Amino acid sequence: MFDVNGILDALKNDPQTRKTAAVGAGAGAAGLAAGLLMGKSGRKMLKKTAKYGAVAAIGGLAYHAWTKSREPQAPTTAPVPAPQSSDYEAAPEQTAFLPAPGDEAAQDDLGKTLVRAMIAAAKADGKIDADEKEQIFARLNDMPLDAEAKAFVFDELSAPLDIDRVVAGARTPEQAAEVYAASLVAIEADTAAEKAYLQMLAARLNLDEAFVREVHASADAAAPA
Repeated sequence: MFDVNGILDALKNDPQTRKTAAVGAGAGAAGLAAGLLMGKSGRKMLKKTAKYGAVAAIGGLAYHAWTKSREPQAPTTAPVPAPQSSDYEAAPEQTAFLPAPGDEAAQDDLGKTLVRAMIAAAKADGKIDADEKEQIFARLNDMPLDAEAKAFVFDELSAPLDIDRVVAGARTPEQAAEVYAASLVAIEADTAAEKAYLQMLAARLNLDEAFVREVHASADAAAPA
């Protein structure tokens, strides 16, 4: 089974990851996790990935934003309701946001789709050059990942940025929401290139503006897991 949790755990527990997490993507190859698979909002959800698993945590972010964006809007003359929490839990089982527990093929497929989306987002600003890729490869090779996980990450890092492949992995509207959520938490989203990539991705995934606003708000929330 494709080990999404193993990839994120290896990066999270890597000594260089902990050293550079505070400085973000500008740390270059040494800051692999901070700049590749865990942006600022991604680091906030580490406790959630540890508690629920990576796919369920990312699915939970997408599900929370999805449901909030579809809540009826109060009339403008109505009293303003108290702000609701932007915190979120795991994606509920038996929904389109989470494969059935016994469906390993669907779980693997979604896991690879989300990691592919994360890596593509990390490449969006063009900061990962050939030398940095070699350093990243060497670092990943030393991490406690199985051969399949390493090979998948190596292949995705080596491939040119291809938003078509990212979009093609989203086979349902709910998976499209999860692909966007994974891309968002993978990067800092503080450069013009990253922001442009996310805008293009949202358009290609046919996501409405209400969902995009909600997922950004939920990802940025600092509420504890």
